[in-house]
Amino acid sequence: MRTRRLADGLEVSAIGLGCMGLSEWYGTPDRDEAEATVELALASGVTLFDTADSYAMGRNEEAVGRMLRGRRDGLAISTKFGIVRDEQGALAGIDGRPEYVRGCCEASLRRLGVEVIDVYICHRVDPAVPVEETVGAMAELQAAGKVRHLGVSEATPDEIRRAHATAPLAVLQSEYSLASRDVEAEVLPLCESLGIALMAFSPLGRGLLTAAPPNADPRWPGSWSGAARSSLSRAARRGATWRTTSAPSTSRSTRPRWRRSTRCSPPARCPGRAAPASHPRSTAPASR
Repeated sequence: MRTRRLADGLEVSAIGLGCMGLSEWYGTPDRDEAEATVELALASGVTLFDTADSYAMGRNEEAVGRMLRGRRDGLAISTKFGIVRDEQGALAGIDGRPEYVRGCCEASLRRLGVEVIDVYICHRVDPAVPVEETVGAMAELQAAGKVRHLGVSEATPDEIRRAHATAPLAVLQSEYSLASRDVEAEVLPLCESLGIALMAFSPLGRGLLTAAPPNADPRWPGSWSGAARSSLSRAARRGATWRTTSAPSTSRSTRPRWRRSTRCSPPARCPGRAAPASHPRSTAPASR
């Protein structure tokens, strides 16, 4: 397995395992299958495992922690915070307040069963909180030895610049595949200029770009029908074809983002994709 250097002291496999599907969204969760998937990833040389506190309301972090326990040498775990779900699992908002960041980090450490998180990522930028405040809190966690490296996900170029000026970012996590190429116009060049690695997700278009695309599932929001059709509809609005080589528009109107913020108290349990590597340090979880 080839490797990528994401930051000083952090070199990981060029292909990582996105663990969200082990617990929800893509079919009925199967513990035996999840464990077999992780074992195959390890045997194949995968050293980067990506999760988030919002995946299965924290249960995905618990599963990743359990399956990697006692085998952490040479492995890196990245997790994310910021997407808040209610008790029924529905999207409740985005929260980037410093106190929420700190509470989420402590909860993720407990669920993962680790003393330090290798890469801690802001899952979505809260439009109601200056990104400098959110990343500032993340930097405090880094200084305290609770996280090693910082990142943001699905951020705009302006948000990336402001976040990186607050504390150096190691990674940007964004969707990137032949079906979703929005980042090529502005985001990838910006990341290269700032020395930020791209951790691309859904490199196979959530199954669309495989020999056996999954059947459409009407459930919201993690179904293939909702996710893959969203990629297709964005491409159609841009007038794209499968053979297009032109860079797509990065208009905010064509970018699927959870931007609506609700003000919510940090819950006691704090619930809450690799792509063609155009950047020499690009890597990514590959299962989504």
